[in-house]
Amino acid sequence: MIKKESIENLKNNLDIVDVISQFIEVKKSGANFKACCPFHGESTPSFVVSPAKQIYHCFGCGAGGDSIKFVMEYEKLSYPEAIEKLASMNNINLEYDNVNTKKQDIRVLEDVNKFYQRLFVNNQKAKEYILSRGISEFSIEKFEIGYAPASADTIKYLKSNHYNLPDAIDLGIIDTGANGLYSRFIERITFPIYGINGKMVGFGGRTITGHNAKYVNSPQTKVFNKSRLLYGYHLAKEFIYKKNELIVCEGYLDVIMLHQAGFNTAVATLGTALTKDHLPLIRRGEPKIILAYDGDKPGLAAAFKASVMLSQSEFEGGVVIFGEGIDPADMVKDGKTEELNNIFKTPIPFIPYAIDYIISKYEINNPSQKQKALIEANDYLQSLGVIYQDEYKRYIAQKLNIRENLVKVSNNSFERRDDANLSKIDIAELCIIKSILEKPSRLDAVLDIVDSSMFETHRNQFELLLNDIDNISLNAISLNEKLENYDDERLNKELLTLLYKFYTNKLTAISYDKNYEFREKVNMIRKIKDNIYQLRHGKLVSYNL
Repeated sequence: MIKKESIENLKNNLDIVDVISQFIEVKKSGANFKACCPFHGESTPSFVVSPAKQIYHCFGCGAGGDSIKFVMEYEKLSYPEAIEKLASMNNINLEYDNVNTKKQDIRVLEDVNKFYQRLFVNNQKAKEYILSRGISEFSIEKFEIGYAPASADTIKYLKSNHYNLPDAIDLGIIDTGANGLYSRFIERITFPIYGINGKMVGFGGRTITGHNAKYVNSPQTKVFNKSRLLYGYHLAKEFIYKKNELIVCEGYLDVIMLHQAGFNTAVATLGTALTKDHLPLIRRGEPKIILAYDGDKPGLAAAFKASVMLSQSEFEGGVVIFGEGIDPADMVKDGKTEELNNIFKTPIPFIPYAIDYIISKYEINNPSQKQKALIEANDYLQSLGVIYQDEYKRYIAQKLNIRENLVKVSNNSFERRDDANLSKIDIAELCIIKSILEKPSRLDAVLDIVDSSMFETHRNQFELLLNDIDNISLNAISLNEKLENYDDERLNKELLTLLYKFYTNKLTAISYDKNYEFREKVNMIRKIKDNIYQLRHGKLVSYNL
């Protein structure tokens, strides 16, 4: 069993925005972040994440909780499994009540990386290749470039240093086959890969001895998921936030050489195209995205797919295509840094690039082909927001040399989610509750003026607040941006209004209540009117009748 103190330590080191943004894409919205809820289908974001309160809540389906609850629900894990996954993601060691419980030693990755670095220094062939690509000694050290030896040498290193071999298998360093243990990386230049928290999670490797696969990555592990990682991000993220720019390349050497030339916002995907799983990561800081892809057929296709995805998600930025056979690393090596700088300043915006790519697939001098190009371009256009549709229908018409009215836009404007509950709630009551949730020290002062009986519509929520101010059911009120957080002066005024409304309703109810004698009614009405009179003059009164 995981020790309670260990769980508390983990919670104290978690940031809910960091945790959730590793699974879904979130966007800044005032003091909070918003997203489309991952737990039910929706097209308008109603999922709110609060960094101040370290909670999330969906106003559509009611899901809510903290970082641990999110991972439990999203990954379908038990509580202990979610704790262990979060600890693994953040490289935090857990302590167990059972001292015999084995704990995964993630440090073996870092130690093997140091072992590979030492071997690189003494491997002439590996070093010659790297230097021949223009990579400096400083960059070799900065990016911790190493060399993985023969399989037996890595196994020997692990055994002689008494590492836990099952840990090394779980972390993708070695594996077992028909002939026993073998290394995942054999006679390859190695590039350590880090997560967004700056902790090492795996390797990329390039062969220099003619293995079938030129590049390989670590296998999927508890800490390594190549679809959610970007090479070099741990070194680039500070500059991405400062410059509000992120350059996405296709390879490790491109990233290293761009950083060497001062383009320190460069990152690379890990042998796979940019996918939706990357969006939460590249959304961080809302940077302008520049796709720096090769001009060969796979590069053009990858740039198109990424442009469609990024434009549909309303990212800003564009595409830079390098001539076939030339890549960013080559340009840096050839001293074309200023030319690179100018290229990155003038990328082709995502939408025109995607439209051009679609139309380029067809022979538009042929009416039949032109019709197909129009249909495909139209389908893409209608997947965008209405403003973009209106703007780029002219572009499509010009490219195809057709009348603009032949380009159809969607009749559906941005969907608006009507909050049906707003017509059935008392805004003032909810704002009072929210104001207490924001500043719990107000509660005693509020109870000096009102009690739960004064809340006509939201008595249950107020009583819940009295019994458990941290109850998860109150998250919906706390995170509702339509509700105001009153300052102390405004809160007092709203409490007086609440009292006035209560006394007025009480007065009407007593007048028609047949259970009271006439004289009783007269006395109670006088008392209520006296309270109302005092309220009108701004005096706080006892509400007991």
